[in-house]
Amino acid sequence: MESQEKGRLGNMLGWGRKRQLGTSEILYGNAVELAREPVFFRDHGVADTVDGRFDALALVVALVMRRLKDCGDEGAKLSQQLFDSMFSDMDLSLREMGAGDIGVSKRVRVMAEAFMGPLDAYATALDNGDREALAAAIGRNLLRDEGPPSPQLVGFVLALEARFLALDDSELLAGRLG
Repeated sequence: MESQEKGRLGNMLGWGRKRQLGTSEILYGNAVELAREPVFFRDHGVADTVDGRFDALALVVALVMRRLKDCGDEGAKLSQQLFDSMFSDMDLSLREMGAGDIGVSKRVRVMAEAFMGPLDAYATALDNGDREALAAAIGRNLLRDEGPPSPQLVGFVLALEARFLALDDSELLAGRLG
């Protein structure tokens, strides 16, 4: 994927810089690439806008964070670092889009708070095996109440979760998503 295609929400704290990326940044970069898969936008009705891309990224990161909770203390630490990497990137992206210092911190805080609702909704539905609640969460968060998700989109999300659940802890803790 060309760096220009990664868009504003995939800056990864300076892709072109010569520095060692931490595991959370590698994991975040892999989540960004997965969230940019055309299938979200072309096949499942997610808006190909800044908001839609954020929502797709939030879904992927939420599923990864959910999986990391099964990796003990190291997973909990990496989950927090992943969250921090994501919102550091949001900060950088907003600054590159021209937002001022005062506005950026407030907008990033609002985005981080807004991320927690979908994270909880997806996790609760998945933990309870409640496909209907998952569909409702997808409709509210990923599709922004533009209509109910298709059964194919719900299946796609469940397949993503299964993909992450199938990863070896060591692979995930190294920043790889399969």
